[in-house]
Amino acid sequence: MITAKNIIKHELIGLEAEVVESDNESLVGIKGHVIDETKNMVVIEQDGKEKSIPKKGSKFIFTLPDGSKVKVDGDIISSRPEERTKNKLKKW
Repeated sequence: MITAKNIIKHELIGLEAEVVESDNESLVGIKGHVIDETKNMVVIEQDGKEKSIPKKGSKFIFTLPDGSKVKVDGDIISSRPEERTKNKLKKW
């Protein structure tokens, strides 16, 4: 089960996400469902359009299935999803 403590080890696709900080100010406020994730990007669908957000330099709030929200620094999750989910869980 995905929780605030283990979110960096889990798949992000399907979660609700919002960009709350970014080096690119025009990306702040984008929110929707995560539809894809690569090593360097999180792809969020907002109003039927895909928005690619760089992980590095961005901070996200993810809404977990239980309704709780967790803020995640994109620098921490900046790796391939399949590698991130296999690596040892880092304290963050």
